[in-house]
Amino acid sequence: MSNDFCQSFVPVWRKQMLSAGELQRQRGRSLSVSEIMTILIHFHQSHYRTFKAYYTEYVLVRLRKEFPGLVSYNRFVGFIPSVLLFLCVYLRTSLFGNVYWHFVDSTALTVCKHPRIHSHKEFAGLAQRGKTSTGWFFGFKLHLIFNDRGELLNLMRTPGNVDDRKPVPKMVRKLFGKLFGDKGYISQTLRDELLRTFNVELATGVRSNMKNPSGP
Repeated sequence: MSNDFCQSFVPVWRKQMLSAGELQRQRGRSLSVSEIMTILIHFHQSHYRTFKAYYTEYVLVRLRKEFPGLVSYNRFVGFIPSVLLFLCVYLRTSLFGNVYWHFVDSTALTVCKHPRIHSHKEFAGLAQRGKTSTGWFFGFKLHLIFNDRGELLNLMRTPGNVDDRKPVPKMVRKLFGKLFGDKGYISQTLRDELLRTFNVELATGVRSNMKNPSGP
């Protein structure tokens, strides 16, 4: 699947970036984009808790035949940033439409500690102060939707000060069924919008002034 995606998407994307002057020609590597993506995806399907253990103990030992161009662990880690865009696009275009139960959540992507906020330059104008159930942070939020099999269906990055509920309508456009969220997603307005527009039922706790949803 990832190989078919890369064969159709990557050449078109690179051609457009080169034409726009936003990408320089890159030297060839011993591993293709689809091979790097396949290894990263398979890690999340394995029983290994860390990627280093998975790569050094399993990939380098047992998968040399399948990936003859394997490189050292440190060099492979250096390849990862170059495929993240392709991996995100692949995951977003591979929604599992036959699944009824979905779960939405967000996590903080902290870019620096609080004392360094005013001197931070890398994400100036992009990162923002935000708050999660564990406290305040400075950075971004990563919003995720999974199905009941633990498969990632959609994701979106926003500044840290964006309300968890705001990205949800854009993230559920290809889903159907029930979407479960914690108290950060409680909203009668959002519940009504998802049901009316996308036929997705948002399941959260309810406040005293909200209608109690009916149905299974």
